[in-house]
Formats: sequence, structure tokens, C-alpha cells
Amino acid sequence: MIAPVTLALLALTVLATSFLSGIFGMAGGIILLGVLLLVLDVAQAMVLFGSTQMAANGWRATLWRAHVHWRLVAGYCAGALLAFLLMRLIAYVPGKAFMYLALGTMPFIADVLPKSLEPDITRPGMPVACGAILTVCNLMAGATGTLLDVFFQKSALDRKSIVATKAVTQSFAHLLRIFYFGSLSSAFEVVIPWWVYAAAIVPAVLGTTLAARVLEAMTDADFRRWSRRIIMAVSLTFIARGAWLLLTG
Repeated sequence: MIAPVTLALLALTVLATSFLSGIFGMAGGIILLGVLLLVLDVAQAMVLFGSTQMAANGWRATLWRAHVHWRLVAGYCAGALLAFLLMRLIAYVPGKAFMYLALGTMPFIADVLPKSLEPDITRPGMPVACGAILTVCNLMAGATGTLLDVFFQKSALDRKSIVATKAVTQSFAHLLRIFYFGSLSSAFEVVIPWWVYAAAIVPAVLGTTLAARVLEAMTDADFRRWSRRIIMAVSLTFIARGAWLLLTG
């Protein structure tokens, strides 16, 4: 049972992170997952996280539907589905320390790739590769919004197209996450009350709606600059958290 104070803090966290994700299309989810992991086990955190993020991303995609690049979405979903089927055969649920370290190091790994392997979601075949890579990382590390952002930041897409297209791909990714972790654990057997979902989903939609005005007023240059700063700050925080968990057992 989640205490009322914890539930209130969860709702505020969802509101703040959804607002952040509503502007940049990333970072909010990875912060929310870190908070959920403090109060829930891995599988249950993944299911609640996936449900909340599906609501936030689905509403974000609806708000910016005119800017979605559906060709990129189709390629991403094809690669994601293939990777999901492979990962389901492996049936692996990671530990918390590994998840934090993976979440923190992935953006740095993307930065050191050679120019020929530079991730750009608009390059031929890259949407399929992106979907496959991100799905594996999603299921092993929990949230890869910052890594997905690298694929889009390397492209020439404007900020609205980035946020809109990422929202659709992330909605699909969260759906796969719910099925994956729900089928590997007792997460669906241990009933999470409806009001817990409500306390997460309602502020997720509200935060996303409030963020739309900020994104509208922002320039593409500001969008990319602040996205980069947020990625690095969040990544370093999770590396520190993962290292602490390893050291303390």
C-alpha cells in the first residue's frame, strides 16, 4: 500500500516530469522512473511507469499530431517489435544498480561513436535500427528517452517534429514495456489500486498540456541547447546513484 504522502509526492513528480518531457520530449520519464524505483520493485515500477508515460506521450502526440513523421514511426515500430520478441525469449529483469548505470552511461556512449555510425533517425534504415536498439535498452535499462533524443538531435528535424514523432514512438515503447514486465513478474497479480493510476495519469496529462505553450514559444536553437544540458545532468545523476548502489550492496 502506498502512503498518502508518498502518493502526493508521486503526483507532484509526475506533474513536473511530464511538464519537462512535454517541452523537450525526454528527461522527464527517466527522472520519474528513478523516483518509482525508490518505492516499488523493478517490475511494478515498470508497469506503473509505462502506464503513466503512455498517457503522457499519447496526449503529447495528440497535441502535436500534425508534426508526426509517420514513416519514421513505422520503421521504429518494426525494429522495436522484432527486438521485443527476442528479448521476451531471453526473459531478463535487471537489478536496480545496473539500471541506473545503464541509464546514465548510454548518452555518453552515443557521443563517442564514430562519424560513420552517428545516429540520425532520418538516415535510411536508421528508424528500424533505432527501434531495435532502444527496445533492448528500454527493457534492460528501463527508460531511454535521453538515448532516443540523440537519434533526433543528430537530425535536421525541428523541435515540434522531434517532440511529436518521439511521443508516438515512446507510446509504443511503453506498451511493449508493460507487456514485457507484466508477463515476467507478479506485477499484474499484485493489484495496484485505480486511484494510484489516477494520481499518476491525471497530472501526466496536465503537465503535458501546460508544456505545449512553452514549446510553442521556444526556438529550435534553445530547444537543442537545453536538451543537451538536461541529458548530461540527468545522466551524471544516475551514474552516481548506480555507483552508490553497487558500493553499498
